[in-house]
Amino acid sequence: MSMSTVEPGTRLANRFRLEDRVHESGGATLWKALDEILARPVAVHTFTPDFPRVQEVVTAARLASRLTDPRLTQVFDAADEDGTAYVVSEWVSGDSLLDLLESGPVEPERGAALVAEAAEALAHAYTTGLTHLHLTPGRLVWTSGGTVKLLGLAVDAAILDLSSEEPAREDAEGLGRLLYAVLTGHWPGDSDCGLPPAPLDDGKICTPRQVTAGVPGYLDAITCRALLQEPRRGQPPLTTPAAVAEALAEVPRPAPAPVTTAPPALNLRSEAPPDGLGRSTMPPRVPSHLAHQMAMTSPPPLPPPRPQTGAASKVLLTVIVLLVMAAVGVGAWTVGKNLGNTPRGVAQSDSGASPSPSRKPVTVKPVSATGFDPLGTDRAEKPEIAPLAIDGKPSTDWHTDSYSTTDLGRLKDGVGLLLDMGEPIPVADVVVSLGNAGGATVQLKVGDAAELSSLKTVAEKKGASGSVTLTPEKATTGQYVLIWFTRLPPYNGQYRGTIYDVTVHSPGSA
Repeated sequence: MSMSTVEPGTRLANRFRLEDRVHESGGATLWKALDEILARPVAVHTFTPDFPRVQEVVTAARLASRLTDPRLTQVFDAADEDGTAYVVSEWVSGDSLLDLLESGPVEPERGAALVAEAAEALAHAYTTGLTHLHLTPGRLVWTSGGTVKLLGLAVDAAILDLSSEEPAREDAEGLGRLLYAVLTGHWPGDSDCGLPPAPLDDGKICTPRQVTAGVPGYLDAITCRALLQEPRRGQPPLTTPAAVAEALAEVPRPAPAPVTTAPPALNLRSEAPPDGLGRSTMPPRVPSHLAHQMAMTSPPPLPPPRPQTGAASKVLLTVIVLLVMAAVGVGAWTVGKNLGNTPRGVAQSDSGASPSPSRKPVTVKPVSATGFDPLGTDRAEKPEIAPLAIDGKPSTDWHTDSYSTTDLGRLKDGVGLLLDMGEPIPVADVVVSLGNAGGATVQLKVGDAAELSSLKTVAEKKGASGSVTLTPEKATTGQYVLIWFTRLPPYNGQYRGTIYDVTVHSPGSA
């Protein structure tokens, strides 16, 4: 059979009937087909006569078929004979990571669990010499059966002609990219996979915690060790899939969700790569069902106690009635006694005296922000990016210049971010979101003039990092609020202070 005659209805190996063309590009076509012997859907790749890497694809598929890890796509058949080349693999129904991230980042540890499963499966593949080299959100799937599936092992790289002198490191970085995506909803890779690109800071990818609030520190560190190939928390970079799997070993794993009825057939939809890789799903989608599938399952609830019957129930009912009558009588006596002892002139109340409601702090938005450097030669410290610290976006920040030592190169006593509140306000506390590196000393200064001599120190935190709450020890009022660094945390071999967000709270009314 000539490949030019491949069309819907074509049967391969007298068994696999091609039904729907899912994706076609670069000489490779992905089909949804039917295994007529086993009456099940399968995925079939076919190739045009001039496709240059047919032999590499078939060889990779045959090697992948020997793997038994259920988290890897199973290859059923691969052949190149009589002018026809094809690869048959299992048809995966479910939602790709790209689908799951359409509405934003997933819950951190649940998303990390998906990547952990992929890392373990890939580590298993590496023991047989197979690599992936094309780890994207469309290749990691949460199936409709509640399991994890990694698509395209070895075959993707052969189709796309991908290679690497350090494949283990490349796949470790790929796992880091997947982990970054589940934690932030952004993609830190060069290719367009359907997610917004990762934000940059001075040309460097922001860490997950810089982009999204609530990312656990240990997951942020693992991501940086894999994606950025940098040491974190005293731990070395993660340079192999096995190392990534080990680092994620303690993450709770997803369990198959119980299903009382057969789930609707749902084809896997992934991003549309421009590189000839096909998709393994098509609409319709069932988001609510898959959201249920995605949820970590808990042990089934305990059955309700069996109802009492017969004589035992009558005795129990009698006891309950007597107890209720006794409680009502005691309550009535207590109320009457209290009413009788109430001093004259004191208002009676059904509920008695209640404590005064507590004063709830309210957020006061600054009118403006600027980099404050009254002791420097130019008296300015990144003023152009200061508004980014009060824009409410955790992915943006104001930061100081970089200095050679933690004490600002001994050039000055401090530098900071000055907020103008518009008018004098009482300050209950100020919440500052700093970078993850420890070692900063931060002071809160408040006053009525934008002069260092007029701003009084009312709170201080040493060794600060992450989210820091600066609370004055006594009532404090002022129009200007200054977050003042006297020591800076390390940053890229130097020292720099960073503020991602500032929230000023004022005491509310009673």
